[in-house]
Amino acid sequence: MTDAGQRSSKVLLLPGWLNSGPSHWQSRWEVSHGFERVLQDDWDWPRRGDWMARLDEVLLAQPQPVVLAAHRLGCHLIVAWAAHSRHLDRVSAALLVAPPDTEREDTPPNLFNWRPIVRTRLPFASLAVVSTNDPFCAIDRAQAMAQDWGADLVSIGERGHVNGDSGLGKWPAGIAWLEQLSGGPLR
Repeated sequence: MTDAGQRSSKVLLLPGWLNSGPSHWQSRWEVSHGFERVLQDDWDWPRRGDWMARLDEVLLAQPQPVVLAAHRLGCHLIVAWAAHSRHLDRVSAALLVAPPDTEREDTPPNLFNWRPIVRTRLPFASLAVVSTNDPFCAIDRAQAMAQDWGADLVSIGERGHVNGDSGLGKWPAGIAWLEQLSGGPLR
């Protein structure tokens, strides 16, 4: 509890395909803020149903609703999970960073089972953060996904796939957006 009696929000990190390496903002947040990474059994050939079941399992183990911070395929995980789970009250908000377009012709076969993209509106506050030159998603497709999901949209300019190669470091702007979504401090 904070001085004002406000509870701090726990953050769960949802990496995408192949997980997030040490220079990625999610990994930096895990180290510097103590956020918990949701681990998956198979990062190479991710199965949507398996990832959704794992997210449900982790959320049910939490004592209070959490804020989700997703990158890449983790964004699609949140939306697919929310469209099917009976435990929506376990999430208070979500940060959706660089959702890929899994319906593109050049999508690797490892990700074919993430088609079609789930377009259901999210039942909790959400913010999609996108780059104008993401090699895995054209800006118009990212905007359409955010709109379908009911997520507010922020474009951060030309930052590639908003990953470890994007020069974000510990990405304080991302932390500020998380705090804004959660309405208070994070843990």
